[in-house]
Amino acid sequence: MAKYKRFMRYITPAVVGSALFFCTSITAFAQANEEKRVNNATEVLQEIMAIPESGIPPYLFRDFYGIAVFPKMIKVGLVAAGRYGKGILVTHTGEGKWSNPVFVELVGGSVGFQIGVQSTDVILVFKTKRSIDGIVKGKFTLGADAAVAAGPVGREASAETDIKLKAEIYSYSRSRGLFAGVSLEGSALQIDDESNEGYYGQPGITAEDIFAGKAPATPSSAQKFIEELDKHASKK
Repeated sequence: MAKYKRFMRYITPAVVGSALFFCTSITAFAQANEEKRVNNATEVLQEIMAIPESGIPPYLFRDFYGIAVFPKMIKVGLVAAGRYGKGILVTHTGEGKWSNPVFVELVGGSVGFQIGVQSTDVILVFKTKRSIDGIVKGKFTLGADAAVAAGPVGREASAETDIKLKAEIYSYSRSRGLFAGVSLEGSALQIDDESNEGYYGQPGITAEDIFAGKAPATPSSAQKFIEELDKHASKK
């Protein structure tokens, strides 16, 4: 019994230390994954906006309620197709300010004669708070809960164009692979709670908390994304 107690006296700190190191490593790995996703989203926005003739019109950055960016969303098809992507969602908080990013997932499928693999960068522009509220409350389906349409492009596009388009959500994409274009009808948007907790290092943090400014801090990768939004919102 005495030998057992001596053994446990030495082994317990080692076990606890190893467990703490393991948990810390897992947290750091999760945060690195989310950091990469935010950085990729920033790159997608930069690259799409680098060509003014085919980018999102500057006025939309001042007027829209939210924007979601999905880098390298994958679509695989062989008669029946499926798509999946992970991205971030940011909203206007008023007075020209932006929320911290909320991590989201886009999942969907379609049936038809199609074959191929496609990697697509997708940007969704949300014109109203109603759509964002729907995503926060649960699974939100594009085309069913809100109409989605290809958005106006180019620096010459004006707010008058917007009046003629009744969709609540505008979609923009940059495709690689065998498919032409992207169809998002029937795709479900949902909150990625696990990634939110990992990125902000706060168990139990919700999308509502993040949008309300209750995240512990604004990570540097998120700040870069917000600065990119500010840059385009300030253009005439």
